[in-house]
Amino acid sequence: MEDWLGPEEWQAVALSLRVAFWATLLSLPPGIAVAYLLARGRFPGRHLLNGLVHLPLILPPVVTGYLLLLTFGTHGPAGALLRDWFGVVLAFRWTGAVLAAAIMAFPLMVRAIRLSIEAVDPKLEQAAGTLGASRPVVFVTVTLPLILPGVLAGAVLSFAKAMGEFGATITFVSNIPGETRTLPSAIYTFLQVPGGEDAALRLVAVSVGIAMGALLASELLAARMARRAAGA
Repeated sequence: MEDWLGPEEWQAVALSLRVAFWATLLSLPPGIAVAYLLARGRFPGRHLLNGLVHLPLILPPVVTGYLLLLTFGTHGPAGALLRDWFGVVLAFRWTGAVLAAAIMAFPLMVRAIRLSIEAVDPKLEQAAGTLGASRPVVFVTVTLPLILPGVLAGAVLSFAKAMGEFGATITFVSNIPGETRTLPSAIYTFLQVPGGEDAALRLVAVSVGIAMGALLASELLAARMARRAAGA
């Protein structure tokens, strides 16, 4: 691939993979927790939480990116706090691209996991509870093994969305070569210069290949988990 892609193109591919990986990994624990709350919880504000989770799907990505810039920019409330207390700057950094990608992909992850949790018979969890298991133990030993295919599906959807995120990312962290220029940003950049169509087409092919590979791997793993669960 290094011979087929130029250094700048390869740099964009590597950065996109890194951003998508960390966006998916860091959003997975809160994604499972929020999905469980929405699927099993009955509390005031549940519909508000559901709306907030799905808001990035409804808002234009540029709006989400601008809100991130206002909040996590160096002069924003959260951004100034992170800079002054921890020395962390997110705006115009690849770590900011991780945050933008994670927020944009979060609704897809939560929805996939929530549907998987709702498909689990609550009587199985109640039976474990009657045997003296606490709610966290029930979740870890009963619920989580049953929803693993859904968790995997949510992670793959999140990864694919993070790989293709453009609007929020370019608004929040700009399009800096080697720092924040991900695959979509690189494709956009190449399309703006004369003679850049070939490079853009190569990156499109890479994007399609990575997305299809991730989906195929998730299907194979999900089928394997389902067979193992059926055998158990």
